[in-house]
Amino acid sequence: MADPAGTEKKDPLRELTQPFIDFVHAPRALWGVNLSYVLEGFVYFGMLGYLAMYFNKYVGMDDLNAGRYVGLLTWGITLAMFFFGGFADKWGVRRAMIVALGLMLIGRSLMAAGPTFGLAPLGLWSPVHFTAMAGILFVVMGYGMYQPAAYAAVRQFTTAKTAGMGYAMLYALMNLGGWLPSFFAPVRKAIGISGSYWVYTGLTAVGLVLTMVILTRRVVRKAIEDATAEREAEKKKNGKEDEKASAADTELESPLPDQGLLLRVGRWFKNHPLADPKFAFFIFALIPVQTLFAHNLLTLPMYVSRAFRGTWIGDNFEFAVNFNPLLIFILVPIVAALTQKKKVYNMMVWGTLVMAAPTFLLALGANIWTLAGYLIIMTVGEAMWQPRFLQYAAEIAPEGRTGAYMGVAQFPWFLTKVITSLYSGWFLANYCPEQGTLYSEKMWLIYACIAMCSTVLLLLARNWLGKGFKTKAD
Repeated sequence: MADPAGTEKKDPLRELTQPFIDFVHAPRALWGVNLSYVLEGFVYFGMLGYLAMYFNKYVGMDDLNAGRYVGLLTWGITLAMFFFGGFADKWGVRRAMIVALGLMLIGRSLMAAGPTFGLAPLGLWSPVHFTAMAGILFVVMGYGMYQPAAYAAVRQFTTAKTAGMGYAMLYALMNLGGWLPSFFAPVRKAIGISGSYWVYTGLTAVGLVLTMVILTRRVVRKAIEDATAEREAEKKKNGKEDEKASAADTELESPLPDQGLLLRVGRWFKNHPLADPKFAFFIFALIPVQTLFAHNLLTLPMYVSRAFRGTWIGDNFEFAVNFNPLLIFILVPIVAALTQKKKVYNMMVWGTLVMAAPTFLLALGANIWTLAGYLIIMTVGEAMWQPRFLQYAAEIAPEGRTGAYMGVAQFPWFLTKVITSLYSGWFLANYCPEQGTLYSEKMWLIYACIAMCSTVLLLLARNWLGKGFKTKAD
């Protein structure tokens, strides 16, 4: 029934629940990707939370160098997406995910093996250091292929009705896996970090087998065919065939004519996402707030274990460090359903503000309430903007180039990881050392001011970016 103004009345409950209902009916292939993503989140965040301590204990590095090598893994993954992100488009998502998990299995085995074989912690360029570096190399290559393949799979397996929730759930389920290490403290205390790494290596093998069993070629082919047919039916029903976009996609996908090298290079740059100054500014403006993601990996485990030494939370730092992923798992689908019709740019502004502001709480001192307030509020902000940005990056890609575009969109995140890893160890050593007086409040005050720059930049550029801003993901 229409209201007097002629507009259809909305049912708020249906607005919230319908995206979940649509997503539940998603194909088996999509759930195969989701299950793999949960396990991979468990393994990735679990190993990463111990990595600085791994380098301290087993390699003999100080905080400064340990932080740099943790950063090497995190930014190396993002860099690898530039080189390996397109393999999902060339090989297909199934093959790309299987190869990626195989590479990560090799890498994690090497990282676990060094301390197990009794290699002495002799610092830089020692045998255990080289073994760890070889392991990191394999993990970096594998993950650089894995994440773009997973997002390409969501695009191929979903329709217009299920895509938004599909991207949000993928992000949420990764974080569900990232919460599971919260309960890993007893394992770490019983068999050490090296033993814990063997457990995580075994879980990687389980994920590889499940992917091969669930994502069979037949299942993947049927999911793509069904999604394609449903998308075509939706287009005909709504009468919204976008001939211009289709022509542009065809132009990008069609083979280049026999042209000179310079013309080919020029055409590549012209069609590159970063050739759009608005899109480029948009993604680079997010670097300051993304430093908080990096600090959750590089700084938070050491901060909690040191600033709360002698307390339950300090002895079981995994619980605090991995609390954010649990909240993300809960909040992202809800926020996605409530805000699916909100403009991407507005979600970026409010989301970055809500994420950055609570960092000032940690500048008030190390106590359980400021820590809890920071973790909860910043996670709400993350849930507001991060999944929408990932959806936007995937949706603007022409057909057949989703993996490559996801890799390009990760470039600012790569820079964030590189920059943050260069100074995080220095801040820990000087403001939150293993031994000595702690000055962690100053450290977090500086980090809070840095993070707020993203909101300021987006607000200053609102009139420029807001008009004509690409909002295909809206």
